[in-house]
Amino acid sequence: MHELAEKYLRKEALPLLFCPGCGNGQVLNATVRAIDELKVRDDLAAVSGIGCSSWIPVYLDIDVLHTLHGRALAYAQGLKLSRPDKKVIVFTGDGDCGGIGGNHLIHAARRNIDITVVMINNYIYGMTGGQKAPTTPYRSKTKTSPYGNDENPFDVSKVVMAAGGTYVARWTTNQPVQIQKSIQKAITHKGFSFLEIMTQCPVQTGKYIFKNQDPWETMQWYKDRSATKAEDIEKGSDQFLLGEFVEDVEEEFCERIARERDGLC
Repeated sequence: MHELAEKYLRKEALPLLFCPGCGNGQVLNATVRAIDELKVRDDLAAVSGIGCSSWIPVYLDIDVLHTLHGRALAYAQGLKLSRPDKKVIVFTGDGDCGGIGGNHLIHAARRNIDITVVMINNYIYGMTGGQKAPTTPYRSKTKTSPYGNDENPFDVSKVVMAAGGTYVARWTTNQPVQIQKSIQKAITHKGFSFLEIMTQCPVQTGKYIFKNQDPWETMQWYKDRSATKAEDIEKGSDQFLLGEFVEDVEEEFCERIARERDGLC
């Protein structure tokens, strides 16, 4: 076992439940490296909801809350308010965060509370069998949209920016170094941080949307359709933008409460 895995993973929880080729293992890898470089293990607490991606923190040997579907951000905000000394990081999926948890997301961003949200976007509800998610591309066929998705997909990063998130970034699993650096930056950022990571799901997304269950093919699809400059995105295309979109400094929610209600936070 790699020395970082030996140091940070819960041995009793292994092996990982992720399917072969799943991008969640890459996110776990980047997270471990980020924690190790920052030396914040003792100050860190992780929260997750329900879904494949919500199992990521379960394998970390730190304080972890594995909570209800869509409610990870509610728990995370309560944790941060009660223990403002903790650096709180949430692992969630596009369905868990953008669907049932969407209202918690926009209000956490609005408050600018100092938590980090890592949202895994694989375009589908993976753990429950391949249903249409808020991010499923237009006209894509899934278990619950057999004739094609009639809805335009949510751009969750844009939603968070509009709601007031003060650090927002998006990468794919093709950029492991950028993912690690963004996780580090998000943890140390004072305010609401949101990192969207587009990952491959060879079992469900591969089966229903891409009609190809080779994880490398999905990663190549992401690579071919992504850009780091807005002017390189063709209007009306299926291309998407990568990078750090927002990095602002504003008063953080706990600090505001401490200022207005002395001694509460």
